[in-house]
Amino acid sequence: MVTVLPVEHPGLGNSSYLLDLGDGRAAVIDPQRDIRPYRTIAHRRGLRIGYAVETHVHADFVTGSRELAAQGAEIVAVGTAGLGFGHRGLGDGDRLDVGGLTLEMVATPGHTPHHASWLLRDGDVPAGVFTGGALIVGGVARTDLVSPDRTEALARVAYRSVRERLLTLPEELPVWPTHGPGSFCSAPASGQRTSTIGAERDGNPLLAGADEDEFVRRLLSGLGSYPDYFRWLPDYNRAGPVVFAGARPGLPALDPALFRRRLDAGARVVDVRPVVDFAAAHVPGSISHELRPQFASYLGWTVDPAVPLLFVTNPDTDLDDLVSQCLNVGYERLAGHLSGGVARWRDAGLPVGRIDLVSADVLDRATVLDVRQAVEFAAGHVPGALHLELGGLADGAGSVPADRPVVTMCAHGQRSMTGASLLARHRGGTAGIGVFTGSTDDWATRTGHRPAAGL
Repeated sequence: MVTVLPVEHPGLGNSSYLLDLGDGRAAVIDPQRDIRPYRTIAHRRGLRIGYAVETHVHADFVTGSRELAAQGAEIVAVGTAGLGFGHRGLGDGDRLDVGGLTLEMVATPGHTPHHASWLLRDGDVPAGVFTGGALIVGGVARTDLVSPDRTEALARVAYRSVRERLLTLPEELPVWPTHGPGSFCSAPASGQRTSTIGAERDGNPLLAGADEDEFVRRLLSGLGSYPDYFRWLPDYNRAGPVVFAGARPGLPALDPALFRRRLDAGARVVDVRPVVDFAAAHVPGSISHELRPQFASYLGWTVDPAVPLLFVTNPDTDLDDLVSQCLNVGYERLAGHLSGGVARWRDAGLPVGRIDLVSADVLDRATVLDVRQAVEFAAGHVPGALHLELGGLADGAGSVPADRPVVTMCAHGQRSMTGASLLARHRGGTAGIGVFTGSTDDWATRTGHRPAAGL
């Protein structure tokens, strides 16, 4: 019996898969950089990880294939993908015999030009297919990550990959995608992580009753924005990420004086504490990014990876999670965290900033800056609100009127506070900036007003 063990990465909205090959070895499909979950599963099952198999060059996370290779695995990938490190390159129809199982490469370009799905066979019997982004639950992965002028052409290729290569497989065949709920690679966002060929043939909204032109129209109309780091991470993955081989960088504790010197030398401060803590007191000029499962995506949307990063934490902050999330999206210049936190910074006589958390009834006396994505804003927003997506705020802060108070808002408060901190950096202080931590629905409930819809 074939054993496939999903390893979910909910923060980035992805899954990778550990495949028990039945001979004491395992293969990992689309591993992320932190390989500890795969090693833990393999150890518990008495397996050695023999293969790291890639469906495509990833834009949303740093591949863990080289980390697994440092532990003895062989990397298997598409031969035409141009990888700059050692691997076994296969082409369409080539097979990798692994114990009593076989992985057959099925060329399925679209999400990327050199995308492959891997058809798992038990003997000659198809047992499932790892589809990466070629077919996801309720959609396919976006085709606009290579360049704007190739988006439509890749969408047409994606249609043929699905129709001619994947939907011709047996309808009961399990589908194991890499991209899933919460992934910015998903287009549209899907709700489940796995499916079957039959379920997608019958129920995938992008495919239902669609010829190629209609498929392309539906796909392209569902593409929202995506984090800035997607633009450079594929090149990093293609060249070959730094291998830590078990010696991952730590996050040293820095006293206020050393922290201040590194800040003055050009480092950027990221405050990972909860919104209420940042509001009460923070290092002036710092960017609020509360540590949560989505932390890495929004860090990669708003912070330059070339700049050393300093962190402000609480005593209970999970530093291992913080480091892992940074490394998983290619942020490696981790300079340290503030020893003793903001309290010690203040005790050293250094300045602190604060931002007001405001109630719903204040919003009609301020410029409401909604930092959610366009699709969220269109579904319902405070009437008259200014819309500027969080990812565009650093460049667009100058368009926010400065002649009246500004209140940022999103759905839960984390993006609101990030937006407020970015606006404060642009303006050189927090005066006149407030944060509403509720949603549009919360505002409507508390005020009795109706949200507006549309852009």
